[in-house]
Amino acid sequence: MKAFVCEFLGTLFLVATVVGSGIMAENLSMGNHAVSLLANAIATGAILYVLITIFSEISGAHFNPVVSLIMFTMKKLSFFEFLAYISVQIIGGILGTFLAHFMFEISIIQLSTNVRTGYSQYFSEVIAAFGLLLTILLGTKQKSGSVATLVAFYITAAYWFTSSTSFANPAVTIARTLTDTFSGIQYGDTIPFIMAQIIGGFLAYLLFNYLIQSKRN
Repeated sequence: MKAFVCEFLGTLFLVATVVGSGIMAENLSMGNHAVSLLANAIATGAILYVLITIFSEISGAHFNPVVSLIMFTMKKLSFFEFLAYISVQIIGGILGTFLAHFMFEISIIQLSTNVRTGYSQYFSEVIAAFGLLLTILLGTKQKSGSVATLVAFYITAAYWFTSSTSFANPAVTIARTLTDTFSGIQYGDTIPFIMAQIIGGFLAYLLFNYLIQSKRN
């Protein structure tokens, strides 16, 4: 139960930060999208470092259904735990969006009209998720505590080198359909985004297995 609470809270604060920092950036940047994206990226990377550091020993600090799916594939989660993890991640993410809206005194429930479509964006999500999962999987082989730093820096960078701004997370993607602000994504683009994220995650898993086996040989 403690692990589920951590996954819920972690995803809630992650999405609240993504959406809230996007709203704040829009309010302060006077239409400068580069400044808004920079603020959004720094805030997201910072909160990821904090959340992974404080929750990793209890739940593994997934906050992401693709991460949980790979951990289930690796037999690190039971089927029940996997379903519970992704459920609380999605619920936490949605409530994180609502929390951000409430803090900035805008309509709590919204539907995004922010179009994020096209093969370049979908491919970017494959790359974003691939890089994130590879960072996590290989990072766990490094010294203790390094994963939080690696993930925080990776996501901050991926905001800038992917045309999709690196969602890389189905729970976050779903939650961001409910905000018509800087960080939103229209509902129709979520399915290809999520499919791309899953593909990227499994490609990283396959490469990780290859690299680990090669090292042993």
